[in-house]
Amino acid sequence: MKATLALETGQVFVGRSFGSEKETEGEVVFCTAMTGYQEILTDPSYQGQIVVMTYPHIGNYGIHDNLNESKKPYVAGFVAREFSQRASHWQPPEKLEKFMKKHGVVGIHDIDTRALTRHLRTLGVCQGIVATGDRSPKDLVSQAKKMPKMAGTDLVKKVTCSSAYDWKENGETGSSQRNVVVMDFGVKHNILRSLSQRGCVVKVVPAKASVNDILAHHPDGIMLSNGPGDPSAVTYAIDTIRALVSHVSNSQKPFPIFGICLGHQLLAQALGGKTYKLKFGHRGANHPVKDLTTGKVEVTTQNHGFAVDMDSLSDKEVELTHINLNDNTLEGLRHKHLPIFSVQYHPEAFPGPHDASYLFDRFIGNVS
Repeated sequence: MKATLALETGQVFVGRSFGSEKETEGEVVFCTAMTGYQEILTDPSYQGQIVVMTYPHIGNYGIHDNLNESKKPYVAGFVAREFSQRASHWQPPEKLEKFMKKHGVVGIHDIDTRALTRHLRTLGVCQGIVATGDRSPKDLVSQAKKMPKMAGTDLVKKVTCSSAYDWKENGETGSSQRNVVVMDFGVKHNILRSLSQRGCVVKVVPAKASVNDILAHHPDGIMLSNGPGDPSAVTYAIDTIRALVSHVSNSQKPFPIFGICLGHQLLAQALGGKTYKLKFGHRGANHPVKDLTTGKVEVTTQNHGFAVDMDSLSDKEVELTHINLNDNTLEGLRHKHLPIFSVQYHPEAFPGPHDASYLFDRFIGNVS
């Protein structure tokens, strides 16, 4: 079926639909990863976004249950150059289109994603609509111009869990006495797996959990997860994290706090910093990051549209630890005196790269 992608900038791309045949809207962003489309589809951080894949062949190895990063897809829409009707893999795969139809995900392919990506790099990410059928492109552009912006929007409330739960890997919880509480701002399953595989007993709590709720689980460490939207809009989480930092500061037995992606941004604000929106964000699996404490460079997976203003932390009790070598934006920080640190990228990256997985070991090493 015919499908149209219309941007608020007036650009229109006409192609063919795959997946669910309906209309969807969201912030149009691009991702440069060459593999991992299933993980991208099911990453809650993509809530409210239409994702353009720059790698041209999508769907060729199918869908596999053990690769999901959450219980369902969260992308608003999916854009590809070529959608593969065949799925080839050593394990019997489910076809991508069947998966998308089952979960109501709208896709468009057979368009020039190279031109679309250049447009987004030049003008910045923008609001857009994917519609199947014969709707007027002019009407779609007009509708896109009226859509609310991502800045100032709290999307965490749409993806966080409704109540606390114990994470179980293959039906079992962790085996050690290390209790880690994860604040769920849109947590990816591989963060929970990474903790569980290191023996932690993992308790996941909602984004609006209070300090007392969290401390009632007797945490030996706290993880601040990834998630979608504007971090400055998630004021309730910032207040909670600030109170947790104060608790750690005044505790005779301080526990570590580790933030990833949105968790990093929320922690930075709790420590007195500020965030801002990037022109087109960082989304892909090949972003070079330099560890300023060791001089080593890691290749990382990233997915974020906001960043921490490093200048806003210059007079705080914070050390800047990582920098993005593409644009010199802040990628990591740590408290100068407390066992608290965070990174903007994804050390749990699945399918990879795995350069930064040691950060989980560093976190666990601080857990008493």
